[in-house]
Amino acid sequence: MFAISGFLTGMLMGLTGVGGGAVMTPILLLIFGIAPTAAIGTDLWFASLTKSVAVGMHHNTNLIDWQVVRRMWAGSLPAAAMTITLMKLGYLGVDLSFLKMAIGAAVVMTALSILFKEQLHNLGQNFRLRDAKHFKQWQKPLTIVAGIFLGVMVSLTSIGAGAFGAMILTYLYPLRMTPHKLVATDIAHAIPLTMIAGMGHLIIGNVDFHLLLLLLAGSVPGVIAGVMLSTRLPQNILRWGIIICLLMVGGKLFMSALH
Repeated sequence: MFAISGFLTGMLMGLTGVGGGAVMTPILLLIFGIAPTAAIGTDLWFASLTKSVAVGMHHNTNLIDWQVVRRMWAGSLPAAAMTITLMKLGYLGVDLSFLKMAIGAAVVMTALSILFKEQLHNLGQNFRLRDAKHFKQWQKPLTIVAGIFLGVMVSLTSIGAGAFGAMILTYLYPLRMTPHKLVATDIAHAIPLTMIAGMGHLIIGNVDFHLLLLLLAGSVPGVIAGVMLSTRLPQNILRWGIIICLLMVGGKLFMSALH
């Protein structure tokens, strides 16, 4: 069952760039009953290693915008390192109920980011065409600030590097990000971010290696299949399916945290 879950999540990552944290972490919590800390730490390594396979395939098709990736890294990587350091030193001590609430909130935010991505793209496009000078002036610093937010969010919950990162990019780069380029660029940004956060959780002791190997046994062939199918399947049907599932999962996590 762990390998099957890994395969389905890996396929979803290859298709859409979403699935590492927003899908796998709730599966580990709600279906398999894994402790939140272990689910977060293990999922970070699961996401980074699975997305490494995907980014290798995307790199061969020249879809990754490395300039945008470097700008995101400038904010997200230091923020992740700082967040993990504060957790290790005990300044960000969180209980299990808080973690479930935080993961639930991140899942719902992910669903909303997918739901309103098109509207944000149109908003960014209108701003870019109407006032190109100011838009370009703020584009780089806002990308770095967005990276800082993602670094903190991913380190605390393992969620956000996929759909939420894609939502930010579609607003800040409305003219240069085609749908397939967006997925590839978003995945490329997520790999070192999840690795740094995952390394911190490994040091803290939150990674289950046996579980990780079982998940990867399914996710590696799954992500390869997903990337190969990404240009052939109807994205709109996938989008609505993901939104509905994430909203249901987020609600379930909130209810679980309250009891």
